[in-house]
Amino acid sequence: MLTRYEHFSYMISCVSRHIQKIERDEMEKYGHKGAYAQYLAAMSRYPQGVTSVQLCEICDKDKAAVSRAVTEMEDRGLIVRKSDNDSHYRAQILLTAEGRKLAEFVFDRAQSAVEAAGQGLTDSDRAVFYSALELISSNLQKLSREGIPTLNKRSVEK
Repeated sequence: MLTRYEHFSYMISCVSRHIQKIERDEMEKYGHKGAYAQYLAAMSRYPQGVTSVQLCEICDKDKAAVSRAVTEMEDRGLIVRKSDNDSHYRAQILLTAEGRKLAEFVFDRAQSAVEAAGQGLTDSDRAVFYSALELISSNLQKLSREGIPTLNKRSVEK
């Protein structure tokens, strides 16, 4: 019998893995990496541009992952960096025409995937699900910062 922890972590892992596979499969159609999908979708919401720092926060990715992806997307002509100084990290990142076209593709495919994944859910089910997921995410974020409080007497001796 699965514990609540095992069931929860397994289901979250499955969702994440399937999202990454869908992103990879869809982006390969254009010869790009699946990891670009989330960045392109985020950048499309900011036509004035975003910095790498902001992209880290928006996508909840670490600095190294964002830096790699931004460099690769720049090399592929999907983005440009505009900077008043020599700092790539503080530069505004803007989508090129090709990047905007790819971001539109990502948006359309993501919208189709979300609709298909949510088949069978009522609007009420969806509202409860997202509310619960946001609460769980917020609680996990707090636990990852502050640690897990001791809730019971059972513990492992060191």
